Amino acid sequence: MAQSQANRNQNTIRIRGARQHNLKNIDLEIPRDRLIVFTGVSGSGKSSLAFDTIFAEGQRRYVESLSAYARQFLGQLDKPDVDAIEGLSPAISIDQKSTSHNPRSTVGTVTEIYDYLRLLFGRAGEPHCPICDRNIAPQTIDEMSDRVMELPDRTRFQILAPVVRGKKGTHKQLLSSLASQGFVRVRVDGEVRELSDAIELDKNHKHDIEIVVDRLIKKPGIEERLADSLTTCLKNSSGVAVIELLNDSSTETATESNNGKKPQPKTQEIIFSENFACPEHGAVMEELSPRLFSFNSPYGACPHCHGLGSLRTFSPELVIPDPTQPVYAAIAPWSDKDNSYYLSLIYSIGRAYGFELQTPWNLLTPEQQHVLLYGSEEPIYFEDDSRFREGKGYYRNFAGILAMLDRNYQETSSDIIKQKLEKYIVNQPCNVCQGKRLKPEALSVRLGQYRITDLTNVPIRECLERINHLQLTPRQAIIGDLALREIKARLQFLIDVGLDYLTLDRAAMTLSGGEAQRIRLATQIGAGLTGVLYVLDEPSIGLHQRDNGRLLNTLKKLRDLGNTLIVVEHDEETIHSADYLVDIGPKAGIHGGEIVCQGDLKTLLQTEASLTGAYLSGRKVIETPEIRREGNGFSLFLKNCHLNNLKHINVEIPLGKLVSITGVSGSGKSTLVNELLYPALQHHLTRQVPFPKQLGEIKGLDAIDKVIVIDQSPIGRTPRSNPATYTGVFDVIRDIFAETIEAKARGYKPGQFSFNVKGGRCEACSGQGVNVIEMNFLPDVYVQCDVCKGARYNRETLQVKYKGKSIADVLDMTVEEALDVFQNIPRAFNRLQTLVDVGLGYIKLGQPAPTLSGGEAQRVKLASELSRRATGKTLYLIDEPTTGLSFYDVHHLLNVLQRLVDKGNSILVIEHNLDVIRCADWVIDLGPEGGDRGGEIIAVGTPEEVAENPNSYTGQYLKQVLKQHPPKAIA
Repeated sequence: MAQSQANRNQNTIRIRGARQHNLKNIDLEIPRDRLIVFTGVSGSGKSSLAFDTIFAEGQRRYVESLSAYARQFLGQLDKPDVDAIEGLSPAISIDQKSTSHNPRSTVGTVTEIYDYLRLLFGRAGEPHCPICDRNIAPQTIDEMSDRVMELPDRTRFQILAPVVRGKKGTHKQLLSSLASQGFVRVRVDGEVRELSDAIELDKNHKHDIEIVVDRLIKKPGIEERLADSLTTCLKNSSGVAVIELLNDSSTETATESNNGKKPQPKTQEIIFSENFACPEHGAVMEELSPRLFSFNSPYGACPHCHGLGSLRTFSPELVIPDPTQPVYAAIAPWSDKDNSYYLSLIYSIGRAYGFELQTPWNLLTPEQQHVLLYGSEEPIYFEDDSRFREGKGYYRNFAGILAMLDRNYQETSSDIIKQKLEKYIVNQPCNVCQGKRLKPEALSVRLGQYRITDLTNVPIRECLERINHLQLTPRQAIIGDLALREIKARLQFLIDVGLDYLTLDRAAMTLSGGEAQRIRLATQIGAGLTGVLYVLDEPSIGLHQRDNGRLLNTLKKLRDLGNTLIVVEHDEETIHSADYLVDIGPKAGIHGGEIVCQGDLKTLLQTEASLTGAYLSGRKVIETPEIRREGNGFSLFLKNCHLNNLKHINVEIPLGKLVSITGVSGSGKSTLVNELLYPALQHHLTRQVPFPKQLGEIKGLDAIDKVIVIDQSPIGRTPRSNPATYTGVFDVIRDIFAETIEAKARGYKPGQFSFNVKGGRCEACSGQGVNVIEMNFLPDVYVQCDVCKGARYNRETLQVKYKGKSIADVLDMTVEEALDVFQNIPRAFNRLQTLVDVGLGYIKLGQPAPTLSGGEAQRVKLASELSRRATGKTLYLIDEPTTGLSFYDVHHLLNVLQRLVDKGNSILVIEHNLDVIRCADWVIDLGPEGGDRGGEIIAVGTPEEVAENPNSYTGQYLKQVLKQHPPKAIA
């Protein structure tokens, strides 16, 4: 009995009394070495249990096993609010929030594939001259002799020692010295001359001088003399030997040549070097090592861009976003400044170069534009008087707008000014390394037929193909065997998780959360650890249904190594593939935090209280609309889109509809919407950004008067940011409190009720409600403020009440509770109602932004935009709004989106979720694949029309889901 209990303890993880965030003192026992899926509505407590309890405790125990000295250098984790966790393994979290913001971090460095490539090229690569591309390698005397002895018998040749290469001068002293050493002949500028003759050289011309060390005929028995001659040659020429093969015409006498009767013919040469240097151009290579190929090391980085591959410069297009504006208004960084200095500056330049302040920028001559942007070579006369009247002045050089902005950016200590100037800065590819990050010596090394950048700048699938077909010598194959095996395995892992379209030199900071998560997942598989607890946060985000199978196979492979996987997920296919399911709910926030059911899929489907089970079993359904909207008759037409992988496509986006942009990961959806369509609309509406060059033309803009983007960026990173402040409802609430009789009697303004500024807040905690106590090598301790007891405000402010509630009481309310309190205040009620409409009625108004889940944060953002007045001509651009949403939440979201479109607005949504796609009025499917094999329009039409297109991957899955949920009239 005791033995079975021990086995049971070894095979399970047991959680007792978990109370983190909204968890309600739950007990849970889950099996080890299984694929376990935590599911439930957004905000139900899945992440609180998986990340903030189980993973946090696993990390904390590992850190506590280290010495006190080591712990003070590590980021500490708080002890989660849980009574006990038993059976816990070392834990690794693979979430979506840790994408590197370091510009030096790439897909290759994150996955460590680039480290293996550096090792491979550093140990087995063949250096070439960066100038002439000649293969250069150190050779011994024996290797040189063997090469010469491979020549056909009776071949006549002479051995030359280069002593002067392309240097001006008469070189009399050198020639005299060579004669005194016993040498008889030299070759000067291609002609063989006797040293006993008077050799006169033009001191103003460059000359080449080589000692003729020996003349031989290839035949058996010359090996010893050849070796001695080569030794003499290398000694006198700094390690370079030239073998000149002589033909019949080259045997003419030196006298005949010297008399100028016949020029010396050009002959074939073999050049040897005992150093890593080009024997012809002298390009010196240090001995190959992995550090030569590191763009993060001064030994390998391009000296111009220091390994970044790009330089941050002010862009003329961003600085002058609307060239039709007059000069004084066209310069965007200066146009909003109330500073007569800049006007005076432009006025004086205009007088010198013949234009006026009112002249439109695009009517200036190229010379005038160049002077304004890049400065003048000649000094310009500047007026002293800022009102441009004749007066005393002075001559001064003008550096140019771009140089002045750059100096201002470099010298200012103001973060606000830096932030304003940042939007005019772009990353331009380095013009020395062309964005390849490495110095010329590293770029000239080849392994087989490829340079290292030939492997990093192609899609991963092609990189693997090139590595599989490397043309290696037997020696290189032996040296690179282990490294090649590791590289191939890791590349295959990336392909298995659906990232075959990425390149190894892709900057990590440009990856989406889902891509970064899957890269780390592939890295962990490559590590081959066993007995580890992996906690994953929705790995299917951003992944097309086609690639889901590959991701699940990867997760199962990780499990089969002997690891436990806890996956927080809403994806139906992942739920079906789980070994064990834990459904948390029943609803969100204060209505959640309980274990609704646990066990297999059958148990989940039969649990009445489970919303997830209700949708999976069909008890609840997101209905497919029977009628697709006709739209308002207007469309946006984008012509010749050719940014990134888009292949000069033309796109029509109908307005007055819910339009879904679909396609496999990397097919070009975000490029089309976020990098082409949105900047073009912004240019039309605000003139504050330039029109994208990679878009030929856009038509139909008159049908749009407002564009709103709802992306996946967080709503705030500090506890001071919360749903009330982000949506703007807190401004209204502060106004309401300031209008109360008590507040007016005390002379309080709305600022009195802000916890971010001095006045009404508690100064003991600066309005945070808690004080932070630093504990050195232990985690920081948050202690409730002794003065305000966590209320954030001082006693006087808390005495002002509205309907019996203080401002602190309001911040502690849920949205649903606040809706009742402010039901008679339309400005507050409408904003709160929108939060309820997107399914966030359970969150507290003052809940700190960092504690919101990913799905909650995005819906707060969505609610904030939806609460603003729509004009009926508004276009909403939404990027994967179903991130972090369960079936129940998606149902709520779709109702809100449909209601928006019913008011005459247009919505363009980038989405993989089949429920959203089948409920759209119009679908634009890109593909067929990701990366360079994508960027084309595959299918366009209603969901039913796209489902019938055999070339569309989206259509194939859409057809299946439409069969399960056929169109139905929606009341």
